[in-house]
Amino acid sequence: MKRAVLGGLTLGGIGLGVMRWLSSRRTKVRTRQAASRWLMVTINRRPEEVVPDGRLPEPLARLGDAIEVQVREAPGDRGTELGARPITPVPAGVTGVLARLGDEDPRQAVRRALRESKCLIETGEVLRPDEPPTTRPTPAGRILDLAAQRAGGEGRL
Repeated sequence: MKRAVLGGLTLGGIGLGVMRWLSSRRTKVRTRQAASRWLMVTINRRPEEVVPDGRLPEPLARLGDAIEVQVREAPGDRGTELGARPITPVPAGVTGVLARLGDEDPRQAVRRALRESKCLIETGEVLRPDEPPTTRPTPAGRILDLAAQRAGGEGRL
């Protein structure tokens, strides 16, 4: 009986090890795919207006050689798709979470540059959220302040 229980635990341990190994391989593949994903915005202008004479909009030009840029016509004659992705590897796992919290994730700079480029091309200025977003300092207001500060880099609010 002891041998059967010990054998079952051994097989269970081996199975768990194999599952973790396979899971780590999938995570590495997903991380590489996420690092190579293009971040895109659609701009309601013709491609000639988005990149006149091949010059990138100023927010993207500031990033220089740290990014790859792609410009193409949007489907359905809806303007131009402007895309960019960081060349540097994107941190993953716990390091990735800490990089995002510390505003050191290279994707945040690319998101911010794409958003600012879209605003500059379509309106002539970079639009910012209202300051201050709340009139009274409350716990919910502090959360809203934090969300408004992070929205520029994350692309969500």
